[in-house]
Order: sequence, then structure tokens, then C-alpha cells
Amino acid sequence: MIATATRPLLEIKDLSVDYLTDRGAVRAVDRVSLEVQRGEFLGVVGESGCGKSTLLYSIARLLTPPAEIASGDIWFDGHDLVSMSDSELRHYRWKQYSVVMQSAMNALNPVMNIGEQLRDAFDAHQRFTGRQITARSEELLRIVGIDPVHLRSYPHQLSGGMRQRAMIAMALAFTPELVIMDEPTSALDVVAQRSLMLKIKQLQREFGFATIFVTHDMSLVSHFSDRLAVMYAGQIVEIGETARLFAEPKHPYTVGLMRSFPSIRGELQPLAGIPGSPPDLARPPAGCRFHPRCPKVMDRCHMEEPEFYAEEGDLIRCFLFDSDA
Repeated sequence: MIATATRPLLEIKDLSVDYLTDRGAVRAVDRVSLEVQRGEFLGVVGESGCGKSTLLYSIARLLTPPAEIASGDIWFDGHDLVSMSDSELRHYRWKQYSVVMQSAMNALNPVMNIGEQLRDAFDAHQRFTGRQITARSEELLRIVGIDPVHLRSYPHQLSGGMRQRAMIAMALAFTPELVIMDEPTSALDVVAQRSLMLKIKQLQREFGFATIFVTHDMSLVSHFSDRLAVMYAGQIVEIGETARLFAEPKHPYTVGLMRSFPSIRGELQPLAGIPGSPPDLARPPAGCRFHPRCPKVMDRCHMEEPEFYAEEGDLIRCFLFDSDA
């Protein structure tokens, strides 16, 4: 494929990812298709264990055994990432796309200061003089709101919010076109979460990079993402514009997620959880994977697996929106 101006930055087509176990293959991501436009902020939400992080690592080609891409395509700017070797991927990682890990304390090297870790990234991907590296490193810390004096600080000497900002600084080292973020705010308090989200959105608007933001917190992305993809049991069950999806969720699972956290607007509503538990991905139920927990289950849901149906610009994997039924 050859990149064109109209093609999405990232295209994922029927992507499936398996974990190979002694009991057989466990499909953690099942036939996921997504598109991310240039400069777009896409949120990916769902319960823990639904496959969000596995999807992220497969997009970045960072999966390690026993995980493997079983089938499907990942096209980045017209280039096939699935077929690339590690040496070929080196030209894309950091420079074209980068990843912000979930726990900065675990992702950062505890025995190297921030400046040394930035220097490692620069040395691995481009030739810079020592002076150029220092100048760029100081610039990056200023961009994310950290005093450059902390280039000499070790990860344990920084607060959780500062560590995450340092990770974002590293991700922006080569001004990539796509930044993938795996729950970067999960270890932060509410105030630090909002501060970091505002900084991420500011940087995205300033530099124009696209963002895939993975989280289990629906409310966190409600004001920041352009579109939202809702995952359940390894599949995307609904995807659409964030504002419309929050105003009128359509898939019964999305409706349940919306009712499980409080809203600061409108009338006071009692919180309601989703009954039951997510299925065992080693033995997923037949038909629709949500049918054992669905309040609107129909007979066909037990045996038939729904495809996507279009409704008001959204895509919903649910027979309720099958106009031919």
C-alpha cells in the first residue's frame, strides 16, 4: 500500500491476538477493526481484562510470548506493521509512533536518571551531539511542565504525576504522529489525573499527533476524546463520537457502563452495576458474548454472533439495531 493524504493514519482490520497456553489458545482480542485519523484522540474503554492493553501492545508490535497476532492487519501510514521485522520496526518506533506505559515507576529505569534515559532514546534512533541531546532534553521537560533541573533526578525522586510527564516527554522526543497511552493516569489521584489530561490534550493540539488512550475510566475521557471505542470480552461492541455516545449510549453494555459512575450533570440517578461477571476468554459463550449479562437478551443472542450495525453514525455490535430483523 502507498500512503495518501486521505488515508487514515492507522488502520486495523480484523485483528485477533491469542495467548498460547497449555489449555490451548486464548483469544484476548477478537477481530477488532479500527481507524485513527491524523490528529484524532481515540479513547478505548472497558472493564479490566477486556483486551484493551493487549490491543494496544499489538498495535505497537510490543507483544511478547505467549502472546501473538493470530490474524488481521495493522497499517500505519500505509505501511504493514504486522509483516515488519524488528529491525524494520526500529525506524517507526519512537520516530513515527511511541507508547506511554501504564506504570511509569515500572517503565522507567530506576538506576538511571531522567536525562540518561532520554539520552538512551536519542542514541538508539538518531545521531545527536551531546550538546544537542542536552538542549532537546531540557526542551522536552519544559514542554511537559517539568523544570529541566530534574534531568538529574531519578524516578523515585519524582512524584507520580512528574514520572508520567517524564514518560510523555520521552514519547515526544522525535515528535511522532501517533502516541499510544496505556492507562497513564491509573496510579494518580483525581487532581493529578485532571492536570495530566489537560497537559496531554494541550500537547496534542500543539503538536498535532494522534492519540489512542486506553483506560477503564469512562469519565476520564468524556471531555478529552473525539471518538470512543467500547470493548467487552476481546471485542469492540460500540464505537462513535464521544459526545453522542455519552448522551445516548446504544449497546446494552455501554448503557451499563454509563450507569455505573456518577454524573455531575442532570438529575440525581442511583448507581447501578452490571450483574454477573465477564466471560472466561478461554471458553467464551456462544452467540453474543454479553448475552449472559444483558437485560435485553433475545433468543437469537444465545446462538448468533452479531455483526456491526450503523445507527446515527455509530457502530453497534447488537441485534437490537438490526433493521432487517
